Amino acid sequence: MGYEKTTLANGMRVISNSMPHTQSVSTILYYGVGSRYEEDRVAGISHFIEHMVFKGTSKRPTAKEISEAIEGVGGVLNASTGRETTNYWAKVAKQHFPLAFDVLSDMLLNPKFDPNEVEKERKVIIEELHATLDSPPELVNELINHVIWDKQPVGRDIGGNDETVGGISREDLLDFMKKFYLPSDMVISVAGNLTHDNLVRQVEETLGQLPTGERPLPLPTQHIDSTEPRLQIHFKETEQANLCLAVPGLNYADPKRYILAMLDTIMGSGMSSRLFQQIREEQGLAYTVESYANQLSDTGAWIVYSGVDPERIDQTITAIIGELDKIRQERVPETELTKAKEFNKGRMLLSLENTQAVASWAGGQELLLNRILTVEEVVEQIEAVTTEQILEMAQELFQVEKLRLAVVGPYENQDDHFRALLKF
Repeated sequence: MGYEKTTLANGMRVISNSMPHTQSVSTILYYGVGSRYEEDRVAGISHFIEHMVFKGTSKRPTAKEISEAIEGVGGVLNASTGRETTNYWAKVAKQHFPLAFDVLSDMLLNPKFDPNEVEKERKVIIEELHATLDSPPELVNELINHVIWDKQPVGRDIGGNDETVGGISREDLLDFMKKFYLPSDMVISVAGNLTHDNLVRQVEETLGQLPTGERPLPLPTQHIDSTEPRLQIHFKETEQANLCLAVPGLNYADPKRYILAMLDTIMGSGMSSRLFQQIREEQGLAYTVESYANQLSDTGAWIVYSGVDPERIDQTITAIIGELDKIRQERVPETELTKAKEFNKGRMLLSLENTQAVASWAGGQELLLNRILTVEEVVEQIEAVTTEQILEMAQELFQVEKLRLAVVGPYENQDDHFRALLKF
């Protein structure tokens, strides 16, 4: 997997990943802006903009014309908003790349933001937010961010809330897009059967004409120190309780992130992980238990999620903490670390057979890290992790005062009860 990179005069970075054996081409337009850049009054505006650019352009006036352009050739068109990035992407058969790029660049250069469509989409987004409230697994994974980061932008729902979405005007959308959608903070990453020169030529003729601009930086996230665990219990009459147990973690550029990745794999990735084996297989407490790292530019968290019988949530929390305690007390066997390394290398290599994953690999790293690590470099970092480093990481992360808990389930006035469970 090799890539070529060109930086245009306006600062836009263009990356091609040549995969001549493939039949598809994936194109991703990355912008370095997301929900953490938003003022409280317009929380959710990045997500709102992401929806609106699909609703019509001067060239393709309706949402149907935009979707039909790509779906009419069997392709896929979509987008996503995060806390620090927004991306728009299309995947098509290789001969349709010019069409896919034309549709994407048209959406970002010439969106109509028709007032009627803004009002319709406002309702759609509010319904999307309500869907999260009705989904305990999604809700608890949102709540844990609030427990970790409180009222800071990184701690709130990416989509905002009913009040903020209800108050965002068309002018707000246009102003925000003008302020943050700038070439100097944009990466175009394309992977598949195409040449770099053709890609650069197409970009220069369209997005390459945009003025550079300079966008403001987000407010830094403050680490919330605490002398005791923090928690939030959300009452909801459910047949299953949903919980997230977390600790503050690492940012995505931290040199120790590969150590955390191995720790995460050992603890909660896959059916052979410690949490799965102990909580599902040994004790039969939960159907789902898994862990993941949430990493941003200046902060992060490591999170365990589980869905359990409401009567057995105490046992489950105690069992999770027991596994955290075990890995901070006892060095991981070399064989277990070797398995974790092979798991990570294997999953990475399998994913990179897909043009979209390759485009994402290169574009995401270029945008966030300002460089693209090769597969060989990542493998080298994974292989360098030692059992001593895993032990030190576990001891650094897993401390009582760092524990964070979010619960969605049929519990009222039980904060003290749950707080008493958060101990080693």
